Amino acid sequence: MRFFLALSAALTLSLSGCGDGRRAETKRTQPQAASQQPTHGDTVVEGSIGDATTLIPMLASDSASHSISGLIFNGLVKYDKDVRLTGDLAESWEVGQGGLQITFKLRRGVKWQDGSPFTARDVLFGFQTITDPKTPTAYAEDFRQVKKAEAIDDYTFRVTYEKPFAPALTSWGNLVVLPKHLLEGKDIAKSELGRNPVGTGPYRFREWISRDRVILEANPDYFEGRPYLDRYVIRVIPDLATMFLELKAGGLDLMGLTPIQYKRQTDDRFFQESYRKYRYLANAYTYLGYNLLEPKFRDKRVRQALSYAIDKEEIIKVVLLGLGVPATGPYKPGLWFYNPDVKKYPFDPAKAIALLKEAGWEDRDGDGILDKDGMPFEFTVVTNEGNPVRQRTAVVIQERLKKIGIRMKIRVIEWSAFINEFIDKKDFEATILGWTTGFEPDPYDIWHSSKTGKKELNFISFKNGEVDELLEKGRRTFDQEKRKEIYFRLQEILAEEQPYTFLYVPEALPIVHSRVYGIEPSPLGISYNFYRWYVPQGLQRYDRLALAP
Repeated sequence: MRFFLALSAALTLSLSGCGDGRRAETKRTQPQAASQQPTHGDTVVEGSIGDATTLIPMLASDSASHSISGLIFNGLVKYDKDVRLTGDLAESWEVGQGGLQITFKLRRGVKWQDGSPFTARDVLFGFQTITDPKTPTAYAEDFRQVKKAEAIDDYTFRVTYEKPFAPALTSWGNLVVLPKHLLEGKDIAKSELGRNPVGTGPYRFREWISRDRVILEANPDYFEGRPYLDRYVIRVIPDLATMFLELKAGGLDLMGLTPIQYKRQTDDRFFQESYRKYRYLANAYTYLGYNLLEPKFRDKRVRQALSYAIDKEEIIKVVLLGLGVPATGPYKPGLWFYNPDVKKYPFDPAKAIALLKEAGWEDRDGDGILDKDGMPFEFTVVTNEGNPVRQRTAVVIQERLKKIGIRMKIRVIEWSAFINEFIDKKDFEATILGWTTGFEPDPYDIWHSSKTGKKELNFISFKNGEVDELLEKGRRTFDQEKRKEIYFRLQEILAEEQPYTFLYVPEALPIVHSRVYGIEPSPLGISYNFYRWYVPQGLQRYDRLALAP
């Protein structure tokens, strides 16, 4: 979704990953229950390999945090199941002054989860907070395009832009709205709301035990109606094999499967009777990213050579078991802004070696390792713990690079430390990571040269003048065909420069316990209507007051 770009800890996280819906499938229809009418009660327990970092959306850059906070907070707008923009806290809006002004009419009667009324002052306060230079957020740039923001009255909020801004409307998702009465005059980065949030959403916060679990409970006063499920529990299990054993033992209702788990380990009678599996192309991609502050990666011929030396089809066949497609840039295939004609990097070791020789890298001492100016070509790639798909991908890449004379070491790090100590501080040479993306093509925060600061998303320090110009132009252009030309050109440059080796677009592979009803796969995936999931009375497992079944 446009509302955030997030680093993903897993191949996909089932409640935060989005898909195209066209390939959604289930292995088995739901069992017949005594009553299939929606009813309240029960708990859904999901496994996550990464713990949240904060539950204030504008401060988080990881998908685990956004997945949870997205059920606690609302934005002014959201996507419906057909990827059409619809109202959330805003019941309507008007666009005026040639697209430079948006006036939002807010819902009346909405309450924060502590009982205080929600008003336009909360939206204005959130806007002022995210644009405050002291707020450590990666998402401020969209809102810095606003020349003037006004709370006209309690239920009218207006923004006026200095220049045309194509993503303006979609930017008003759940990043911005904050409870002014709880945060005014406080340092948001140190606020207790980061660990004990108060929102307006379908679920309210109950408990967070670090590296163990987060518990949410149904908000009885939610403006779209109380969710059917009493609770949503996210259990942090930093290893997908262990998580799968918990699923099989009944300790989880929901997780994102690995390809091996999807194809080989769940194809038996137990799983066919007890769970339903889904698959669809995720709005996500996995990449090998190069720290461009490292001298060895500054020459694009070196980055191109590495891309030629890596066999993407091998990774998809061996690691993903065919459950994915090659990535050629920062968008998944099939979207209107995806360019299918960019420069490709088919597996070609000879070409890789020739490019490296042009860049000055040769095996001069016969030890099988390329060197330049007396330095061997070796580097360490970092990735996160608990994700066997990324780790196996790293091993496949390691073997391929070894064959052309490059020594690549692999370091696997616990998720929170990986983000906070390595990625945020740019303390890495290369990394295998993934982005959860969406349906708006603007990737300004990832690729613009101004977004290379601490905790910002251009952590590889990519800088290209034409890319900066295209990103600016793309945000100022409303005509879709003209925007398409802009983002097609952007992809051509990224394909030439190879700041990432774009590896693959994975398929999302969520599995859900078969007692859970109300799941309707769509272009957004399966989780867009989570607050309408339910368990029929005769199939409920969990007591209303306890988490033990």
